[in-house]
Amino acid sequence: MSLRRHRVIAGLAMAALLGALPVAAQEAKVPVQEFILDNGMKLVMVERHESPTVSAGWVTHVGSVNEEAGATGIAHLFEHMIFKGSRTIGTSDYAKESEIMARLDAIRLEMEAEYEVMREMKRRGEIAGSIYLIENQTPRLAELRARMKALEEEQKQLIVKDEFDQIYTEAGASGLNAGTSNDFTVYFITVPANKLELWFWMESERLLNAVFREFYSERDVVREERRMRVESDPTAKFDEQFDFMFWGSLPYHHPVVGWPSDVESITLAQARSFFATYYAPNNITAALVGDFDTEQALALAKKYFGRIPRGAVPPPPVVTEEIEQLAERRMAAEAETNPSVQVRWHAVPFAHKDAAALDVLDSILNGRTGRLYKSLVEEKQLATGEPSSSFSAMKYGGYLEVGAELAEGADHRQVEEALLAEIERLQKEPVGERELQKVKNQSLADSYRRLQSNFFLLLQLMLYDVWDDWRYLNDSPARIQAVTPEDLQRVATTYLTPTGRNVLWYSRKAGTDEDPELGALSAQGKAMAKQALAQINQLSDPAELEQGIAQLQAMAGQAPPEYKPAIELVIKRANERLAELQAAAGKEQ
Repeated sequence: MSLRRHRVIAGLAMAALLGALPVAAQEAKVPVQEFILDNGMKLVMVERHESPTVSAGWVTHVGSVNEEAGATGIAHLFEHMIFKGSRTIGTSDYAKESEIMARLDAIRLEMEAEYEVMREMKRRGEIAGSIYLIENQTPRLAELRARMKALEEEQKQLIVKDEFDQIYTEAGASGLNAGTSNDFTVYFITVPANKLELWFWMESERLLNAVFREFYSERDVVREERRMRVESDPTAKFDEQFDFMFWGSLPYHHPVVGWPSDVESITLAQARSFFATYYAPNNITAALVGDFDTEQALALAKKYFGRIPRGAVPPPPVVTEEIEQLAERRMAAEAETNPSVQVRWHAVPFAHKDAAALDVLDSILNGRTGRLYKSLVEEKQLATGEPSSSFSAMKYGGYLEVGAELAEGADHRQVEEALLAEIERLQKEPVGERELQKVKNQSLADSYRRLQSNFFLLLQLMLYDVWDDWRYLNDSPARIQAVTPEDLQRVATTYLTPTGRNVLWYSRKAGTDEDPELGALSAQGKAMAKQALAQINQLSDPAELEQGIAQLQAMAGQAPPEYKPAIELVIKRANERLAELQAAAGKEQ
């Protein structure tokens, strides 16, 4: 099957976890052991012998925030490229293939020179639209494209498709997946305990001997992914512009998938420099959770990961700070969606001392027992579904956002004022001790459930180590329990200011109606479900869809409760799509 599409479907469960991670707290300390290899790679491990498997992964501390202007999307591109194999995996004749790749690179340099001419033509108004459109190509570019396509066909004869995935599958491994975000790129899998050495060899091999095969065609795949996920989605393109409006100076303002013109123009030289800088062992944290012996695992880490040389140039720090927002910003959009209101404020990074208080404040507002639901749905009947609050804390910045869909007969101004009234209430009235303790207890219970799964514990270890330190896993109970009513008032007053507001009004585009089952989901669940459903509808291979469904079903039981309705809806629709594909296949026979 196509590994790329497998990862696309499984992304919903991944997103559910990432959305829930920041409130991690548990009463018992997790016995984590940390080691630093000579080349700078960090290894964190937790032995658990309940089942004969190991959840294993590594995260490189690079995401879209680290990208340079003109190369946005390169971190996400590497999520694709790193599955292409190495000099020994993914090819039947590397020597011959490398000759073809050198010729492809030479042709591409000629194409870049032609594109530069076309950029100048567009600047002068002699070309309308993107220079990458087929209708805008020059005769010289058409000739170069034809030569490149012929070489790519020749290369395909030497490529062993999806061999990286096949080796793991034949060894009994499952859940091979990856994800790119603003701050990180993460890779993970679950392997049988007796195949742990295979994991060390496979992962070190693709870091030590990476081959950027199909680089140019994979750029086209990423560009198509952007079309599907953003440009063809009723609201994603507007959400992207809202993000761009929100971030003033921090490089979170461009999308993880990249700007279209950048994705289509990333050069191989840029890719090689990016890989050498950010995929060096001194920028990577690896983690193991499961049935293994720590001493043996450390010996394997030294044997395989230890052979990768330290990066010659340290990854440059992100030095740009977010500028202060001095006035409210507003955006209004018409889309094929229910009318809604979102209000967002700048907050703090994950490691900030005020993050715990904002986390608790978010929980006070959120969910069916939260203040937004009680006020806007039950009392004022201004909103439908489940109004949402979301505190998103990243490595260098963060935000708190509240939102709600309009009930029949309500208008945007009423809903916005009702949302802001709950914020003002938090600023003026202390939260009662009973309400506060209830939220803290729920936080402890939710995080405890996440620790029961080796896989979810693995992800928490890796991602906390990007945002702050993996020790947050054990340190967070004290932070959450220490939050006081005065802390909640202080952070609400400090960060949720009138001049810092960013407001988005969605109105339903004339002649459109939203899916009622989607409308019943929370705002976060709906966003994830809509993205996954759009991707599922693109699939035409029943075998690919079956594997995606199986993985979602396996992860659904471990997902936080607030995200289960979205995952269940996606599974239901995926099964319906599978039945359609199977019926069509039966008719053809």
